[in-house]
Amino acid sequence: MPDGMRLYAIGDIHGRDDLLDKLLAAVASDAESLPEETRRLLVFVGDYVDRGLGSRQVIERLLGPPPEKFETIYLLGNHEEAFLGFLEGKAIAFDWFKYGGLETLYSYDVPIPRRAATPLNMDDLRRHAVAAVPPEHVAFLRDCKLWHVEGDYAFVHAGVRPGVPLVEQEADDLLWIRDTFLSSRADHDGKIVVHGHTICEQPEVRNNRINIDTGAYASGRLTCLVLDGDERRFLHT
Repeated sequence: MPDGMRLYAIGDIHGRDDLLDKLLAAVASDAESLPEETRRLLVFVGDYVDRGLGSRQVIERLLGPPPEKFETIYLLGNHEEAFLGFLEGKAIAFDWFKYGGLETLYSYDVPIPRRAATPLNMDDLRRHAVAAVPPEHVAFLRDCKLWHVEGDYAFVHAGVRPGVPLVEQEADDLLWIRDTFLSSRADHDGKIVVHGHTICEQPEVRNNRINIDTGAYASGRLTCLVLDGDERRFLHT
């Protein structure tokens, strides 16, 4: 990291607002000893919604004030893309429901039918969702970035296509890629890629990437990577 700053990168939250509150408190405590002039940056790598039961609460927390003196960067995850796609009427609903969409709708008090197996059921469910999700939540998700760079690090949700410059990466890869990226030992545009999307029991540190998705919704472990100069360490719930 550049001199005079400390960066905190938080992994996939997936509706666990309880863990988010605990980790943000730990971040604030960790930063208390920093000199007044230090730049403090929080980067969230996406997947705020689905799976856990507090998706709405997570977004409300992210819309609120960050820890004192902190700047924030919010990246888009594939689950946010799917949520927006459902609200916009794209043919994604059944796939989204398989990986946590119904839990997100539940958090917004959308009535969930016992079965949503027909187009009529789906249209009705979507109408309820559009009415229930606050416009500021939709605007927040649409404003999320696909990538961010600080110092020797690039931050994305899922990963990058090896051999493709960061500015030329396709959104689908940044949001969804797995094996091609995870198995690559290639240099990624001269940056170490910090990402989530693929669950690991402990943070994975490789020469070209760092994975901070520790499956918080199921494990109770929400992870934060701390970068300060040439130092790396982790905070966990």
